[in-house]
Amino acid sequence: MRIPGPLPVGGRLVAWLRDHDPGLAATRRAGRTALVMPALFALCSQVLHAPTIATFAAFGSFSMLLLVEFTGPMVQRLRAHVGLAVAWALLICLGTLVARQTWLAVTVTVVVGFLVLFAGVVSSVLAGASTALLLGFVLPVTSPGPLSQLPDRLAGAGLAAAAALPAISLLWPRPTADPLSAPAARVCRAAAAQLHADASRLAADPDAPSPAHCRAAAADAATAATELRAAFDATPYRPTGLSTGSRAIVRLVDELTWLSAIVAESAPPDDGNAGFDLDAHRVRRSAAEVLERAADLLDAPRSNPKALRAASAELREVIDGMEHGAVTRLPVHRPRPGTEEEIRDFLGSLDLSFRAQELGFATLQIAGNVDLAAAAERRSWPERLLGLEPGTVVQPLASARERAAAHLQRGSVWLHNSLRGALGLGVAVALADATGVQHSFWVLLGTLSVLRSNALNTGQNAVRALGGTLVGSVLGAGLLQLIGDHSTVLWFLLPLAVLVAGIAPAAISFAAGQAAFTVTLVILFNIGRHPDWHIVLLRIEDIALGCGVSVLVGLFFWPRGATAAVDRALAAAYTDSARYLAGAVRYAVGRCAGGPPPVAAPEEENRQAAAAARRLDDAFRSYLAERGAKPVPLADMTTLVTGVVGLRLAADAVLGLWQRAGEQPDGTDRVDARLVLMGTADHVSVWYRNLATGLDRGTSVPDPMPPDPAAEARLVTSLRRDLSDEDGKATDTAVRIIWTADHLDAARRLQSGLAAAARTAET
Repeated sequence: MRIPGPLPVGGRLVAWLRDHDPGLAATRRAGRTALVMPALFALCSQVLHAPTIATFAAFGSFSMLLLVEFTGPMVQRLRAHVGLAVAWALLICLGTLVARQTWLAVTVTVVVGFLVLFAGVVSSVLAGASTALLLGFVLPVTSPGPLSQLPDRLAGAGLAAAAALPAISLLWPRPTADPLSAPAARVCRAAAAQLHADASRLAADPDAPSPAHCRAAAADAATAATELRAAFDATPYRPTGLSTGSRAIVRLVDELTWLSAIVAESAPPDDGNAGFDLDAHRVRRSAAEVLERAADLLDAPRSNPKALRAASAELREVIDGMEHGAVTRLPVHRPRPGTEEEIRDFLGSLDLSFRAQELGFATLQIAGNVDLAAAAERRSWPERLLGLEPGTVVQPLASARERAAAHLQRGSVWLHNSLRGALGLGVAVALADATGVQHSFWVLLGTLSVLRSNALNTGQNAVRALGGTLVGSVLGAGLLQLIGDHSTVLWFLLPLAVLVAGIAPAAISFAAGQAAFTVTLVILFNIGRHPDWHIVLLRIEDIALGCGVSVLVGLFFWPRGATAAVDRALAAAYTDSARYLAGAVRYAVGRCAGGPPPVAAPEEENRQAAAAARRLDDAFRSYLAERGAKPVPLADMTTLVTGVVGLRLAADAVLGLWQRAGEQPDGTDRVDARLVLMGTADHVSVWYRNLATGLDRGTSVPDPMPPDPAAEARLVTSLRRDLSDEDGKATDTAVRIIWTADHLDAARRLQSGLAAAARTAET
C-alpha cells in the first residue's frame, strides 16, 4: 500500500489559496491585474514616454480589474465594464475641472462621494463598482493640473478599459454560478427526499421506507441545511454578489432554514401513530415536487422555469383543495369540550392540515425566490444597471425611489456608510490642501483604503492600515536598499507585488494587503529613476493623515461598533415585523364575518417590515465583515436575524390565507373568536416589541410566553357556537380562524430560542 507523501510546494500553495480564498475569486482578479497593469505601465512610460498616461492607465487597470468584478453572462459583464469606462471618463473630466479650487473640489468630492456610495442601494451594478468609481474621481481631483492634461488622462483611462475587456473575457473568466446556489439546491433535494419518505410512511405504502431510512433522510436534510448556513457564514465578507439574483439566494438561506425546521417538526414519529390526512399527504408530495424543480433551476438558472412554475401552480391548487376539504375534519357534532385535553384534541384535529399548509406556503415562498433569482440572471444589462426587478411592472425610477427611501433612515448602515465616506473624502481633500502635502492623492488613498470596508470597524481598520503601511514601507525601503542602482529589477518585481497585493486582503488579512499595496506603490514610483527610500517616509505621512481622517469621521458617524448597529437594526426589524403581524391579524379579523374586509390589507406595514429587514441585512453583512472575535456568538446572532424572517413569514402566511378567502357573507359576526385572535396577536406583538427594546437599550429580555389554555378554550367555545352553516357542516371561515391561531402560536414558539440568544448577547 502506497502512503501518499506530502504535497509539493505548488500543490500546498494552491490548497492554501483554496482554503483562504473561496472560489479563488481574489486570486483570479489579482492574476489578471498582475499581467495587465505592469504591461500598460511599461508601454506608456517606456515606449510612449507619457507619464500622465502611464499613471492613469496603471490606476485605471488596477481599478477595473482588481476592485470590481461584475456578475452574469459574459456579454453583460463586458457591457458593465464599458459603462464603468464611460463613468471613469466623466469623473476624470469633472475631477480635473474642479481640482484647482479647493472649496469647489471639497464640495464636489462630498457630493460625488455620497452619490456614488448611496447609489449602490438602487443599483447592484453601481454597488459593486463603488470603490472603482471613487478611485476614478479621487485620482484627478487630488492631482491638480492644467486642462491640457485632460486628453492624456482620458487616454490612460481608455487604454486601461481597452485592456480590461479582453482580460476579463479571456484570462480566467469568472464562473457564472452563485457560490450559494449549489448548497441551496442540495437543501431543496434533501428536504424533498425527506418529504417523500415521510409521506410514504404516513400513507402506509407497501414500499414505504423504514423508520431508519426516514431518520437518515432527516439527518441528510439537517446536514444540508447546516452546510448551507456554514457556506453563508464561512467568510467574513458576504459570500455572494450584489446582484438581484444573489440577494434572492441570500433570502433563500433564511427561508430554507425555516423550511428545514418545519419539515423536521412535521416528521412522523417512529411508531407511525401520527394519523393520516389525504389532502395533507398530497400537499407534502406536491411540495417535494416543487423543491426538486427548484433545485433543478438553481443548478441551471438560465434554463426554462416552466417546470417550476407548473409545479408551483399545482401546489397552490392542492393547498386550496386542502383548505376547502379541511372543514370535513372539524368535529362539529362532538360534545362541547370541557377539559384542556379535549380542547387540544379539538384544535389538533386540523394539526396535520395546518402543518401541510405551513409547509406549502414556505415551499411557495422558496419557489418564488428561486424563480426570481433565475429571472434576474436572464435580465438585460440595462435592466441590471437600472436596478429593475425581474417580472415587475414597477417603473425603474419608482423602484429606485422605494429602495432609496428604505435606507433614508437614521439607523441605516448604508446611509451611514455613504455619509461617512463622502465627508471623509471631502475632509481629506481640504486637509491635504491646508497642510500642503505634496502628494495629496495618497491622503485620499489612505482615507479610501479604510472607508471602503464599512462604517462599523473604522478604528480597527485604521490601526491595521497604518500598521500594514508601516510594514510595507519598511519592506519597500529595504528592497530599494538591496536593489541599489539596478532599477531594472523593479520591473520584474512589479507583477509579483501586484499579485500579492490583490490576494493578501482576502487570503491573509487587511493589514497584509495594505503592506503589499504599499510595496507595490514604492516599486511603481521608483521605476525608471534612482531608487529613493525617502519616498517611504512621505507615504507614511500622507497615508497616516488619510487614516486619521477616516477615524475621526468614523467615530463621529458611528461611535458604537458592529454589534450595537446590528442590535439597533434587529430592534427596528422586530418592531416593524410585529406591527406587520398585528396588521395581518386585524385584516383576518375583519374577514371573519365574511364579505369585504372593513380594513385594508397591511401593505404599508409590509413595506416597512421589508425595508427594516433590508437594513438588518446590511448591518448583519457588516457584522460578518468585522474581523476579530465576535462579542456575540455567530450562532446566536444568526438565530436573532432568522427570527425576523420567521415572524415576517408568519404574517405573510396569515395575510395570504385570508386574501385567498372568497366573499361568503353569512351574517355571523364571531365576536368572541375575533377578540381571542386580536388579544393573542396583541400579546405576541407586545412580546416582540419588548424584545426589540431589550436589544436596543440593553435591558432585560422578556421571558417566553407560555401557552394560554384559557384563550384556546374561548376560541373553541366561539367556534362551537358559530362553526357550522345551515346544513350543519363546518365553515371555511372556522378553519381559517384555527389556522390563524396556529400561525400566532408558531410565532409564540419562536420566542424560546430568541430569548436564549438575546440573553447570550446581553452577557
